[in-house]
Amino acid sequence: MAHEGKRIRAAREGIDALKLYTIDEAIALVKQKASAKFDETVEVSMNLGVDPRHADQMVRGVCNLPNGSGRTVRVAVFARGAKADEARAAGADIVGAEDLLEIVQSGKIEFDRCIATPDLMPLVGRLGKVLGPRGLMPNPKVGTVTMDVKSAVAGAKGGSVEFRVEKAGIVHAGIGKVSFDEAKLVENIKAFADAVAKAKPAGAKGTYIQRVAVTSSMGPGVRVEPSTVLTA
Repeated sequence: MAHEGKRIRAAREGIDALKLYTIDEAIALVKQKASAKFDETVEVSMNLGVDPRHADQMVRGVCNLPNGSGRTVRVAVFARGAKADEARAAGADIVGAEDLLEIVQSGKIEFDRCIATPDLMPLVGRLGKVLGPRGLMPNPKVGTVTMDVKSAVAGAKGGSVEFRVEKAGIVHAGIGKVSFDEAKLVENIKAFADAVAKAKPAGAKGTYIQRVAVTSSMGPGVRVEPSTVLTA
């Protein structure tokens, strides 16, 4: 068994590993137990009753966090002409077409979100092996392939988060910082949970959202009663 340090033991004190806390109680504990010298990210994880190996049970989407994520998101946009100008005006960090393709192919990926206009997807498609494994490939299902680049860039900069279920049936995301007010963190988590709930695939059977937990970057996990994160 791996050695458990004093900091971890101290952080776990007062948290019942078997108890399902309300989301308000869980967030209060996460903030209380965050002890790193930096502003830790608050993360939520959900175990879903799906098997992503089946196409009709894939869960993927995007959520616009009402209070932002607290992250500085660097955005790249593949666009030409007026749409490129629109992207720059909206605050995109990198904008281009063939020139941006060459930059990415060289291995220089200095962005966290990639957006493209539909007409440039044949070009962006060449970067599938580079962007795909990093979760950066533009996709119309999450609003990153669009002619409305202004809204897409604004959403990415404002705190929208993408989610995609992993092989084990888990979705997770950073939904804020420990410096956020508790109410804002709770609101962000509920918005994320609602987005995941709305993305429920047709092939999902039984209980969809089975388990929920929240934690900070360096803190212990706190189990949450799933019904307390859903607004409806």
